[in-house]
Amino acid sequence: MVKIKTIEEIILIRKSSILASKTLGMLSKEIVPGVNTIYLDKIAEEFIRDNCGVPAFLGLYNFPNTICASPNFNVVHGVPNLIPIKDGDILSIDCGVYMNGFYGEHAYTFEVGNISDKYKKFLNCSKKSLYIGISNCKSGNYIEDIGYSIQSYIEKNGYSVVKDLVGHGIGRKMHEDPQVPNFGKKGNGLKLKDGMVLSIEPMVNFGTSEIIFNKDGWTITTLDKKNSSHYEHNVAIIDGTPCLLSTFQYIYNELNIKSDEELFFQNEKIINI
Repeated sequence: MVKIKTIEEIILIRKSSILASKTLGMLSKEIVPGVNTIYLDKIAEEFIRDNCGVPAFLGLYNFPNTICASPNFNVVHGVPNLIPIKDGDILSIDCGVYMNGFYGEHAYTFEVGNISDKYKKFLNCSKKSLYIGISNCKSGNYIEDIGYSIQSYIEKNGYSVVKDLVGHGIGRKMHEDPQVPNFGKKGNGLKLKDGMVLSIEPMVNFGTSEIIFNKDGWTITTLDKKNSSHYEHNVAIIDGTPCLLSTFQYIYNELNIKSDEELFFQNEKIINI
């Protein structure tokens, strides 16, 4: 059952989402060749707790860490470890926060040092597909309109979307209805309406869409061992249109990236709170 949120509840979800965004911003300057993801996990937990939040992933379904850290051909749910990341790697980090009775979640795929042009293009395309999906998150549309738009753009550019994993609703629970696939048929599925809050998260593979669930019970990798990317925003439908509850701006501030990609997804009812 889909839970419709009030503006007051959406504001609380946004506070959790923003702390997740700030955590990724803090981590972004630490993601350099030679660092290991256990270190990133440790400082992420400290940062969240120091800012009055609770690491939402830690213990969720018995997950052992604060962040999911998934380098290169790891798709999602990577368990932090002591293996150093290398120059030319890409690293997806997914982070969740629990505050004030509500969850927020956020993910970004980082460049480690100097990556190849083909992977820069791949990451840019993957991130753009996220915003294409978000632009279809509006009252009167259907849930598969989001996935259809993501899939169409990704496949047009020669990549593939993971079909065994989906986005989801979010609120008092980390994972709520509805499921939000990154593929679909236009006009299919649940009709979208005001008050819905969704985690939209394209998982895009450089090669095949097929994946493998690893023996550790968590890490998911691409079948062909080609790289994968993961970007995620929490989005509320307010006044018929999509409103971002999370932001990449903290990452961009640290990495000196100029972008206006989020300007079209703001709402005055919550943006200044």
